Amino acid sequence: WATVRFSRGLFGKAPDPKYLEKVLRDLSLWDKKDSKILALSGGMKRRVLIAKALAHEPDILFLDEPTAGVDVELRHDMWAMVRKLRQSGVTVILTTHYIEEAEEMADRIGVVSKGELILVEDKQVLMRKLGKKQLTLSLRTPLEAIPAALADLPLELADDGHVLVHTFDVQAEETGIAALLRRLAELGIDFKDLHSSESSLEEIFVSLVHGARAEARP
Repeated sequence: WATVRFSRGLFGKAPDPKYLEKVLRDLSLWDKKDSKILALSGGMKRRVLIAKALAHEPDILFLDEPTAGVDVELRHDMWAMVRKLRQSGVTVILTTHYIEEAEEMADRIGVVSKGELILVEDKQVLMRKLGKKQLTLSLRTPLEAIPAALADLPLELADDGHVLVHTFDVQAEETGIAALLRRLAELGIDFKDLHSSESSLEEIFVSLVHGARAEARP
């Protein structure tokens, strides 16, 4: 409590016990308000650092890997806190090595590779532009190879020929799905199930970084 109150005073803010209590409660620190920092666990110490950063009610908050090395419960608590801050109008700039964290919380994504910022983009736009979708069909009878009549389509066999995977661009005017299903029917290739999936932010990140490294090679 004293540390957080002192941090608020450093920025010339008038005392506001109710606000500081809210910050500590939001970070599950209220029951530790009288504890010495040295007696706290690593995760609790990290929460105290965030509480100090919030004590003066900043408009912009920088969080440098706030959930690194903390348990899953604390990570989700911090995610909830960041969402509340965003909803209250605070701009949060967060660095993280956890791709699922960026996917969960960010509005805009910046990708850094070897110290260079290679891209900054709205998250949804990024996933639409660079993401790929896949249609996966579980075949009733396995194929040894992709038939010649389907060779012009972006297809792969998986699971020892039991699964046919069609990859398509979500931005393309034609996904090729209708043509694929029509040709499968013409060839007498039957399937028992199908489902679609799309690239995760992690897959897009890996693709971007690998692409940047390839361009950097002489």
